[in-house]
Amino acid sequence: MEVFLVLPIALALAMDAFAVSVGLSVSQQGLSKTQIFRLASSFGFFQFLMPLLGWLAGQTVLEAIETVDHWVAFGLLFLIGSKMIFESFRGQDKENKSKGDQTRGFVFLLLSVATSIDALAVGLSFAALGQTVFFPAAVFGVVAFLMTVVGAKIGPFFGRAVGKRAELLGGAVLIFIGAKILLDHLG
Repeated sequence: MEVFLVLPIALALAMDAFAVSVGLSVSQQGLSKTQIFRLASSFGFFQFLMPLLGWLAGQTVLEAIETVDHWVAFGLLFLIGSKMIFESFRGQDKENKSKGDQTRGFVFLLLSVATSIDALAVGLSFAALGQTVFFPAAVFGVVAFLMTVVGAKIGPFFGRAVGKRAELLGGAVLIFIGAKILLDHLG
């Protein structure tokens, strides 16, 4: 598959990773270089891995996964976004305590999976069309890595603009992304 065909797909798939990295960066009032690298590496890796897994699963699993993939992504992003919104309304004493590193742990793994479920479906589609997947998957991973870095870098600018309700905005962005995934698949 040609680069000029793969790149727009990669950019579309990376939008979720971009938006989530903006949201995380906003809610944490910026991320360290290590956190940005960890976030970008994980999102890029899963954007690379999921099309490969989808392609390997092939057409036999295509119908079963297509019926639930968007619900899984929505559910994960809704839960994480709701938690961020809830935490944004906690008292000032809770706000001053460390929120922990959101680029580690189980929630981080869920975010990585949730932002790459569409890539799984693309891999399944490639298998159904008889297309090779390794080159597109590599492009998907690199583009997701780069878009995640950009999102994490611009997040603090949004955070300063919205002030102390930055975590509320970050949670709302995650829920919006989940709803968009759901609506795109249902509509």
